Amino acid sequence: MKLTEKQKRLIDFFIELGDYTKAARKAGYSEASAKDAPKWFNPRESQYKPYLKQALDTRLKEFENSRIAMADEVLKFLTSSMRGEIKEEKVVTEGDGLGYSKTRIVETAPSVRDRIEAAKSLLKRYPMQLDAKEQKLKLQKLEAEIRAAEQVDDDAVTIVDDLGDGDDENSKAQ
Repeated sequence: MKLTEKQKRLIDFFIELGDYTKAARKAGYSEASAKDAPKWFNPRESQYKPYLKQALDTRLKEFENSRIAMADEVLKFLTSSMRGEIKEEKVVTEGDGLGYSKTRIVETAPSVRDRIEAAKSLLKRYPMQLDAKEQKLKLQKLEAEIRAAEQVDDDAVTIVDDLGDGDDENSKAQ
């Protein structure tokens, strides 16, 4: 169900104020209607309006998503930090040799230490890439297991063939 402008304002004001009655008043509802506003959002009440509750939940989720960094955003930030692509503002004070000093703001790349920390943090999220030597050994072990399994299959086929040959000789002898 599409919300009216007044209902949209009600939801926005509730998020701002945290009080259904005050939000309803501020959204333009009459005093009598504003007193009933808490009932509109409570499923146990007869005046419950599920579309308002759903709209409020959706709006809160949007608000939450815009304020909380998601995993891909964190990974992108760590990667830019590691690569030195982001800049940090630092205040630098320089003397002019005459007993005075001047202060200015300088943009700098992250320090080597910060870049290393970002790289470590990224590697923690991708443990499969930590040790190439270990990965190579695991791959070789897997390949050896596959070859061994194939050998067992070949041996089983040979045994079955040998058994089959023996049966033919016995049947010819009879």
